[in-house]
Amino acid sequence: MEEDRILEAERQQIEHIRQLEYEELQVEEVDDSHDSSDEEPNVTGADSSDQFTFDTCLASLHAYLGEVEDTHHRMAFLDGGAILTLPLFYLEGVVLFPEATLPLRVIQPNFVAAVDRALTQVDAPYTIGVVRVYRDLDNRRIKFATTGTTAEIRQYRRLEDGSLNVVTRGQQRFRLRRRWIDVEGVPCGEVQIIQEDSPLRAPHDVFENLGSVSNMRSKSLSHTFPSNSSSHKYGNGANDSEATSEDSFESELSPTERRIHQSVIDSCYGYDIMDESASSDDDKSAFESDIQFRRHHLNDQDSVGNWKESEKVGLRTGKSSMLGRQPLRGEGSKMYWRNELYQFRRVSRAFWPYWVYRMYDSYSLAQSAAEKWKQIIGTPNMDDLVKKPDLLSFYIASKIPVSESTRQELLEIDGVSYRLRREIELLESFDLVRCKTCKTAIARRSDMLVMSSEGPLSAYVNPHGCVHEIMTFYKANGLALNDGPHTEYSWFPGYAWTITRCNTCETHMGWLFTATKKNLKPKSFWGVRSSQVADGTC
Repeated sequence: MEEDRILEAERQQIEHIRQLEYEELQVEEVDDSHDSSDEEPNVTGADSSDQFTFDTCLASLHAYLGEVEDTHHRMAFLDGGAILTLPLFYLEGVVLFPEATLPLRVIQPNFVAAVDRALTQVDAPYTIGVVRVYRDLDNRRIKFATTGTTAEIRQYRRLEDGSLNVVTRGQQRFRLRRRWIDVEGVPCGEVQIIQEDSPLRAPHDVFENLGSVSNMRSKSLSHTFPSNSSSHKYGNGANDSEATSEDSFESELSPTERRIHQSVIDSCYGYDIMDESASSDDDKSAFESDIQFRRHHLNDQDSVGNWKESEKVGLRTGKSSMLGRQPLRGEGSKMYWRNELYQFRRVSRAFWPYWVYRMYDSYSLAQSAAEKWKQIIGTPNMDDLVKKPDLLSFYIASKIPVSESTRQELLEIDGVSYRLRREIELLESFDLVRCKTCKTAIARRSDMLVMSSEGPLSAYVNPHGCVHEIMTFYKANGLALNDGPHTEYSWFPGYAWTITRCNTCETHMGWLFTATKKNLKPKSFWGVRSSQVADGTC
């Protein structure tokens, strides 16, 4: 029932697009002033404060492909580590991520055969592998990325000339082990599905009893040894500052207690970091040395049982003893220290400060990434994905308006927390978009415009089968218009498109889209190809 409602909504949106096509075209003329190379942006485009009337859901439907049939097939995810053979699509200028939509216009016979193979294969029906191809520095040799994404065929339509219109959706990352062309001319690849790790949380349990080992010398032992009255005062170190812990504990010790306290910390710390592979004889020897060391210090003060009366009063009140209680019988014995040392080693301890663990907390990073996205890009809202850091990391990677090679880098990162940290860094540093060829500044982050419900960067396919991932902006600089506006096969219903080139190097940078209706806003905007965006602009 839910799927039927979704299909009905899509039909209504497609009908809306058809109605737009019947209306009289009122393409705005673009004069030569837009070809200016002045420092001020050569823009046609509404200011971001203007009313926005375009329905961004229309662009995500890819209605320019015409009517496509839903396969009504949703494949279960493949097991991580599984090795299988898939029909392979290698695309230049495209990086597909899990959960991202990829439209295809399949014209070449070998790729048509690849789709047919995918529709009938048994191991992974309706599934193809998508790998990015790119040219080396001298622009001569084509190279294949070794990390790609499986794509499930959701919709397709076979045209009279034998070509196919296909809409796919990314599923799982894989490593490309090898590739070949089979006897039928179908590009094939042996792929291994990547086992994705689970989102990590900061191990809060390691902070319940004691802080990091590196700070152990200035921490209270009230969690290490049994205590009556001072555990609440010295122990929950995750929320107490190190300075407070040190002052509140050591300042109340007598000189004698302070020396004993320090010797216990030194010896226990040294014992705890011993190599676990050491023999039992070595352990025993080290333990005996510790006992002798502690006994030596205790005997210097007339032993535990013969401390001065003032020290005993302090022990009873819990104000001056490092143990916070009266000494038990036999505290100077080997058995006592063995038991205390055993209890000490059982304590959960963090080896790094709490902020270090939070650096790898996927849920904390997801919250930070979502906040950065809201501040910088705005839409769509990703609050629902914060509780799913793995999906959020893939979504940001697929939509962040950065260069193609940078997005490939994000695809190759293993580990949710590492990917999110890199994305936060990109969001914080992203400012200018530059031409990949000549490094001319083309657009600014503040001029970014979201024209699709899927986000500020989306993939579209032209009638010749070339897939372009474009980012959209209100304004652009240093771009010249090539030829006049066209309305057929427009990716944005109600807009005509004009090819744009870089003023400096004449590289095809993207398109200018102009409204064909007076009440459609923005009146115009720019689409920039991510494959022509320079690295390091973020």
